[in-house]
Amino acid sequence: MGESYKNCLLVITLCMILFPPAKINLGLNVLNKRSDGFHELDTCMIPIPLCDVLEILPSKEFSFKQTGLSISGESTDNIVVKAFKLVQQYYNIGNVYIHLRKNIPMGAGLGGGSADGTYTILALNEIFNLQLSNERMRELSGELGSDCPFFVENKAQIAKGRGERLSFVDLDLSAYFLKLINPNIHISTAEAYASIGFYVGASCVEDIISQPIESWKEQLQNSFECSAFSNYPVLERIKNELYSEGAIYAAMSGSGSTMFGVFKEKPSCTQSACYERIVEL
Repeated sequence: MGESYKNCLLVITLCMILFPPAKINLGLNVLNKRSDGFHELDTCMIPIPLCDVLEILPSKEFSFKQTGLSISGESTDNIVVKAFKLVQQYYNIGNVYIHLRKNIPMGAGLGGGSADGTYTILALNEIFNLQLSNERMRELSGELGSDCPFFVENKAQIAKGRGERLSFVDLDLSAYFLKLINPNIHISTAEAYASIGFYVGASCVEDIISQPIESWKEQLQNSFECSAFSNYPVLERIKNELYSEGAIYAAMSGSGSTMFGVFKEKPSCTQSACYERIVEL
């Protein structure tokens, strides 16, 4: 029996399938431009049940495959590939095969790319048993983008600084429905910040969201809406339509162009919407 064990090779391959979620911003104050070139932000981000699919498993050679919604540019520029190379730069890890299926629209203010990059780090940490702390993974993901550290832990968080200063906030929206509408408009970060209006004297987002949700309409603002609505009037029309349908609160997420409404009752579908999702929070 002992000899048979010597001749037996057991290979266990750890394949991970993860579901990087989208996020929305509840309020987004761009306060000023910092000396390091970034902008000072004040926002609340919450994960929502709209996800990409990320499959990662060890491989002899590195390879990357992307399906679902089309992503422009070279595959080497994909944030998932950048995340793998970043971890490989700091730690002795082997190669992997990565398959990313995109369901979250790009350039839509939903943070899909940021989630994909961060979840790649989370997966590599498990596959190669790196035993990285959440703090370390937030540091690594912060090298990929300002929104990325948020996705290390799927909880409502207040984000300040350039987005990397995170703190948990007690916010329960489980009794509400969320309607997302994206009119297939891609707004790049550079475009969004080009004509940003700073909110001087804006109320603290955390203070506002601690109040009843019915008060958010008048107080909870997104600094990017003014210029986005000017450049793309359809976005303001969608916001007004969401309120007409009965939304308690409606806004643009991030730098756009996804508009969302929070409803007490499940809303109906908008027949003319290019991209629409209705989910339970």
